[in-house]
Amino acid sequence: MTKPGVPTAGRVTKEWAAEFPGFDVWKSLHLLRRIGPVVQGIGLDRTTGGDGYILTAHVHALTREFPVVSLMLGQRLARPSGAPDPVLFARHERDFAQAAGALREQSRLPLDELPSIDEIVREYHAEARRRLEKGHGAAVPEMEDGVLVAAAAGRDELTAEGLVLARELAAAWPKSSMPFDWPGAEAWLDGLAARAGDRESLLAVVRGQAAQHKLGKVRDHLT
Repeated sequence: MTKPGVPTAGRVTKEWAAEFPGFDVWKSLHLLRRIGPVVQGIGLDRTTGGDGYILTAHVHALTREFPVVSLMLGQRLARPSGAPDPVLFARHERDFAQAAGALREQSRLPLDELPSIDEIVREYHAEARRRLEKGHGAAVPEMEDGVLVAAAAGRDELTAEGLVLARELAAAWPKSSMPFDWPGAEAWLDGLAARAGDRESLLAVVRGQAAQHKLGKVRDHLT
């Protein structure tokens, strides 16, 4: 039960939707907007104690079969120290505007304006490079999503750019960071190129994923 004077999750969701009118309410505490083969989201993830929420800006590619909307390229609203910066429901009215401004500032993709497919794909590329520089695991999902989103959107030059980068990174990724089912660089690259070259099949996956994740009420800004 909500305490007196504390806004409900539904009210908080509506206020965030009003703050970012380019997004639609997908479900309680989660906003989405669709940009063709990819969605951009603002998630309000409840804290462990349930007394607040942590904002996360993210994207999710519809070009792969996946059971949930993922938090790829996720950026949690953070303090200068890097620690998550939760908004308490009891202080939502006081802290809401400041949190919105901070999220706008911290997000690598625009939230008020619609990011282009090029911006989104190049952010996938940038994240893959960052992961290598930081010594993190191989950015296989990021590179696959970047290539396939570009291909589904009909951006042939951007698709080719991604495949070149994928080859470059695959040669540099430490073997210890590879997924357990890694087929080897050449097999992975060949498979990725083949998937990117079959746009009709990609678009069929996008349609299926949009239906599976019930995106019917989420506007597609590319249509």
